[in-house]
Amino acid sequence: MSREEGLPRFVDEHRIRIAAPRDRVWGALRRYVDASLAKERDNPLVRLLGTEPRSGFAVSREVPGTQLGLSGRHRFSRYLLVFELADAGDGTTEVSARTFADFPGVHGRVYQTLVIGSRAHVLAVRGMLRSIRRSSLG
Repeated sequence: MSREEGLPRFVDEHRIRIAAPRDRVWGALRRYVDASLAKERDNPLVRLLGTEPRSGFAVSREVPGTQLGLSGRHRFSRYLLVFELADAGDGTTEVSARTFADFPGVHGRVYQTLVIGSRAHVLAVRGMLRSIRRSSLG
């Protein structure tokens, strides 16, 4: 996928198993994206980074029930977050979240150190997956 999108670097992957069927998890993922990730924001960080789209993410690929790709960019990075859903047996669903990114130039490397090196990215993605699980089970 990174080659298709022109992004040179796989950053990481996180997985969670959710005790719900895939169609329910897909609905929770779409609600999360629509409410949290794809919504336009007007805050100082968005202005500082210069995110495109302004929300930070746009749906760049969707295979209903199976895969959702979100892409974006800002002054210090181009990125792609791919959620994939798979049946895991016993009516459960495994959700993976893979991140690909490019951090060009000196400023990009500093940003990478701040976000990836500090583990802030890990905490953010794991928080997303927990929110999707809560919504799937609620």
